[in-house]
Amino acid sequence: MKDLTLTAQDQARLQILNHVVAGECTAVEAAGLLGRSVRQVWRLLAAYRVEGAAALVHGNRGRAPAHTLSEPVRQRVRELAATTYAGLNYSHLTDLLAEREDLRLSRSTVRRLLVADQRPSPRTRRPPLHRLRRERMGQEGMLLQLDGSQHAWLQDRGPRFTLLAAIDDATGTVPAVCVREQEDAHGYFLLLQTILASKGIPLALYSDRHGIFQRSPREPETLDEQLDGVRQPTQFGRALRDLAIQPILAQSPEAKGRIERLWGTLQDRLVGELRLAGASTAAEATALLTAFLPRFNARFGVPPALPGSAYRPVAPGLCVEGILCFTYLATVARDNTVRFAGQTLQLLPSRTRRTYAHRRVEVQERLDGSIIVVADGETLASRAAPAEPAALRARDAPRGTGLGPIKQPKPPSAHPWRTYRS
Repeated sequence: MKDLTLTAQDQARLQILNHVVAGECTAVEAAGLLGRSVRQVWRLLAAYRVEGAAALVHGNRGRAPAHTLSEPVRQRVRELAATTYAGLNYSHLTDLLAEREDLRLSRSTVRRLLVADQRPSPRTRRPPLHRLRRERMGQEGMLLQLDGSQHAWLQDRGPRFTLLAAIDDATGTVPAVCVREQEDAHGYFLLLQTILASKGIPLALYSDRHGIFQRSPREPETLDEQLDGVRQPTQFGRALRDLAIQPILAQSPEAKGRIERLWGTLQDRLVGELRLAGASTAAEATALLTAFLPRFNARFGVPPALPGSAYRPVAPGLCVEGILCFTYLATVARDNTVRFAGQTLQLLPSRTRRTYAHRRVEVQERLDGSIIVVADGETLASRAAPAEPAALRARDAPRGTGLGPIKQPKPPSAHPWRTYRS
């Protein structure tokens, strides 16, 4: 392979494999970071030692699989499962399709088709789990655990708020925290922005299955998702994908015990620190955390098993603000305007393009509140569009003309509605 192009995801995998080859990371740890099985990690390592970085690029990239089921077969399986063989479990249905309909498919294929069609099996089984205490990652930056905790941090001196935090799995230190009214994606964007600025890009993030990190399986698929056959990630998941950060979702609260124990410590020590400082607002709590975190990390941090850092530097020219934001697709109107969240943006012509009418663009709502319109990776010049005539007339119309907003009169105190008693 002469012209080898590695994506950001491939580069992250290459870095993890180099750690394994150097003996700085085990295959089990690499499997968790890569989101693959241990057996697959050994296969990657064997190919990497022979072919080098070219082993990370699959030979069938961009090609449709030869054994892909045709759409008529897919439709036939769906119809039979909904009519003739309705109510059968996946294994029984697979057997009957082979015996009676001459459709010889694997159980996993049948299951995948029916799960995508939201037809669960009537019989489910959950095998028993055997839990083991997991070893720490070997190097700082390999894995960060994220979570939020709503608590009376200010006790009775101020309002309740939610503290978002990240803890390094290897060292037990807290690289960043964020004070928010509630656990939301905006807060996690701010948290990750602080980590990127102070440390770099981690290899993986470990979190629970909150809707911020994972789309709910009960949420219906959009039309685009049904056509593409791929479930789109959440806003935070899309940012992790663009930064080549591997998301890992915990199967239980015990699986992310490191950050759960962090909340127990903070709800004891931080509450006392805030009380001693007399903090009564979220802003005062944020200011105190700046001095509290270094002391906390020095007290509770542990040395990593391996020296150095696994954080990846932010590439020069990478627009972090355009990744850690909320993105939406919109269609440009004929007058080169874009409507978003009650606002109308007027797109200005550029040197290479005079009009953007009917073009599909991406609207970015960034963390500072600004609205940016992007097309093909290029930021389009825009400004607030002039108000429409109807809005101007409604705003400036004098009362009594019938053009302004109608104000409902209040009934007098003696009105039957006010004196009625049930």
